[in-house]
Amino acid sequence: MKEPPAALAAALSAAETESGVAVYERGKAPVSALVFSQALYNTCASNVCGHYNRSWTCPPGAGTLEEQREKILAWQNVLVFTTKYDLEDSFDYEGMTEGRERHTRLTLCFRERLEKAGAAFPVYGAGSCPSCRPGKPIDGLTGGEDNYCSFPAPCRRPEKKIGSIEAAGINVTELSKAAGVKYHNGPNTVTYFSMVLWKSSEPGYGRKE
Repeated sequence: MKEPPAALAAALSAAETESGVAVYERGKAPVSALVFSQALYNTCASNVCGHYNRSWTCPPGAGTLEEQREKILAWQNVLVFTTKYDLEDSFDYEGMTEGRERHTRLTLCFRERLEKAGAAFPVYGAGSCPSCRPGKPIDGLTGGEDNYCSFPAPCRRPEKKIGSIEAAGINVTELSKAAGVKYHNGPNTVTYFSMVLWKSSEPGYGRKE
């Protein structure tokens, strides 16, 4: 398959520099290789993370599994990138949280770089959209209402929205196989995934494989 558009590679490289977070692995695959799981979607819909009904990128705001599958398969290819972090042990929750925050910073910078370049490629990350906090302001939290997701009112920042791989029901193990990147990178490590969609008709390709 073809290389991703130059805009994607440039945005990801710039995001690494800006965020100070390095991509561990990257790979690509046709969207036809993605495996969608109703069970994974149902896990999100059961509110295990507390974001159900509080974000446009989580159920029910994100749409049904079939609705999301249809939107994703309207594209042709997916670029996957990961970050990896070492943990003290398998119970190192602090290390996992720090790793997720760093991965999120990279993904946000990537999305912002695409926006500045006028490149309208859908970006998906680990967990719910990090551009806004989920839900409405809660007593004791500060930052102003603009920092919270407007759901169910229209999204205030659609150009900054980052979809959720999990809420789309995408099996990340199969995604990693399709893209040729590792899902598990050894004991006492954690790996986070993001992805971006593109079509083969987009300009700016490099060589063919």
